[in-house]
Amino acid sequence: MLSAVRTNGKAAVGVVLLTIFTILAVVPQLFTSVRDPNARQYELSLAPSAHHLLGTTAFGQDVFGQLVWGTRQSLEIGVVVGVLATFISVVMGLSAAYLGGFADGMLSMVTDVFLVIPTFPLIIVIAAYAGKGNLLVIIVVLVVTGWSYGARQLRAQALSLRNRDFLEAARVRGERRSYIIFREVLPTMTSLIVANFLGAALYAVLTAAGLQFIGLGDPSSVSWGTMLYWAQSNEALQTGQVWWVIAPGLAVATLGAAFALLNYAFDEIGNPALRPVRRRRVRRTAT
Repeated sequence: MLSAVRTNGKAAVGVVLLTIFTILAVVPQLFTSVRDPNARQYELSLAPSAHHLLGTTAFGQDVFGQLVWGTRQSLEIGVVVGVLATFISVVMGLSAAYLGGFADGMLSMVTDVFLVIPTFPLIIVIAAYAGKGNLLVIIVVLVVTGWSYGARQLRAQALSLRNRDFLEAARVRGERRSYIIFREVLPTMTSLIVANFLGAALYAVLTAAGLQFIGLGDPSSVSWGTMLYWAQSNEALQTGQVWWVIAPGLAVATLGAAFALLNYAFDEIGNPALRPVRRRRVRRTAT
């Protein structure tokens, strides 16, 4: 799989972008001298300059400092939601496919219910009434609404593997179900599981930013979504503070693109039919 990732252009670009964001999230002090991104210690609404690369906000905060520090929460939401939603997808999808019968019917019905629920309105309602501004509530809501599509994909893949010769051989040898699932089935579905994680992380980053933008996040926290919320509340575009809006918007889009590129790449790795056909140069020999 690693060799396939190295030779895939989408994966290479996605890895580079995600590595940059990870470094920004882990050690933001390397990129900005701002230690408290919420500190109101500068002149209000300054234009971009050598001291403030993206200017300052209407509250006297450094926009670039907030952008760098905001990477941490935005990336954390994507990774945590991606891991938890993928875990639920794997458990539900593989259990339904492998158990079959009544268990498959019940688990598939639950998955279908979550698939047809209008997700974003439900997220808004739950986030608004269950705990406005609570990051944990946002993460839980995103996990609950973000696992079903992956579970459906994993179930379909597991069903196609259930009667393969290598699994029949494992059953004939008397291997336990846990051994068959963890040692035989899961390794063959690694690329699909990774693709589901990346898809869930992409969904989480974009949806969390949307929730924070409309005021359902913690306004005192530092993230790209809350930057957009405060910029919109203070009419940043109308007052000429364009970078207060453009910078976090570009950051959300770029992080989303990183997850999306890796997702497309792993789809191609797991499904040869999706791989682009590379034309080979045919050397003409003189007759």
